[in-house]
Amino acid sequence: MTDEAKPGARPDRLSRRGLLLGAAVGTLGASANLTAARAQGADQDDIVDLAQAHPFYGAAEQAGIKTPQQRFTFYMTFDLTSPLRSDLQVLLARWSAAIAQLMKGQTIGQVEPLSTDAVGFDTGEALNLGPASLTVTVGLGPKVFSESYGLAGKKPALLRDLITLPSDAMLPGLTGGDLSLQVCADDPQVAYHAVRDLARIAKDSGTAATRWTVMGFGRASAGKGQATPRNLMGFKDGTRNIKEDADFEKHVWIKDAPAWQRYGSYQVARKIQMHIENWDTDRVSNQNSVFGRHKVSGAPLTGTKEFDPPDFDKTDAQGNLVIPATAHIRLAAHENNGGVKILRRSYNYTDGINQFGLLDAGLLFVSYQNDPANFELLQTKLGASDALNEYISHIGSAVFFVPPAPREGSYIAEGMFD
Repeated sequence: MTDEAKPGARPDRLSRRGLLLGAAVGTLGASANLTAARAQGADQDDIVDLAQAHPFYGAAEQAGIKTPQQRFTFYMTFDLTSPLRSDLQVLLARWSAAIAQLMKGQTIGQVEPLSTDAVGFDTGEALNLGPASLTVTVGLGPKVFSESYGLAGKKPALLRDLITLPSDAMLPGLTGGDLSLQVCADDPQVAYHAVRDLARIAKDSGTAATRWTVMGFGRASAGKGQATPRNLMGFKDGTRNIKEDADFEKHVWIKDAPAWQRYGSYQVARKIQMHIENWDTDRVSNQNSVFGRHKVSGAPLTGTKEFDPPDFDKTDAQGNLVIPATAHIRLAAHENNGGVKILRRSYNYTDGINQFGLLDAGLLFVSYQNDPANFELLQTKLGASDALNEYISHIGSAVFFVPPAPREGSYIAEGMFD
């Protein structure tokens, strides 16, 4: 990225179809094929504007939560490696300054530094690519608020490690973390550049080291005004996602808290592996029963259109529930969980082929809620009874407190150091 993105360096507006044609199976291939993809045709009602920028400062909440969901993500967690509170404070300040520049489509320093040991140089792979709706959302894990950093008294009231859930099949290398970066953009190379430079800042400072990461593509949940995307099982995902301001106020944002925490949220990240080959051998009629929806239309089995409200009491001529008792939408529905809702901001992922020669792919599930117990309530029920469990494994997990956006001249979570 440059301080001023050069007009004409690349097409600024592309259709979703055009962009994803370039992406194909791998995420990083998209950037190299954007021009060719544009020539393939466009969906005029779904435009990607690669010149679009979101502000880092000023809003109540951090960007990347309520922001319209972009097409790609790099999600990365970190372990703190310095015991010094001052090092954590400096890292958050340096990250904030860098993120503010990156989200404008600017560099974070010289691309050609005068010496090889220069601090704060920009790696340069996103020069002239524009901001591409980049957002970077910073999360703080439970360890941040330990006695070792003198921050135990600042701990958000509901932040804690998640309980063990029925669906857990966790791999240690994909679990936990002290800091998180959710980096999203409409160009995968822009997202990669941001997470790369921020990870380098953490490592070079001696404050934090990378723990686990997931590269996601083809957003797998919908925001307000967005068409519902599909997960890698072929089903529409996010039809009943939180979209209205009133639901954000009630279910997502933290309100009753110290000023530096208000309009923060709790982030839950789960890496969910899909057993793709098993799923592909199943009949579509059975797949419909697993989800409780029709695959093509996305309509509930009791309706004909995607946004028809599910009728969970409806039975067929034999007296059987039309939406089975183990259907995913029945178990997750707010009507059946005391009104509990969570915001989903998930992406598909693929890690190629596993050691058994099978497709290694699934869902990077990311949710935001004002109480992690709300996620646990839903996942306890899903993990115990969901028919989908035959085809998925929850292999990674972490929870973080996401502070509100900093004001101009400040930095992420500055209030916790007061």
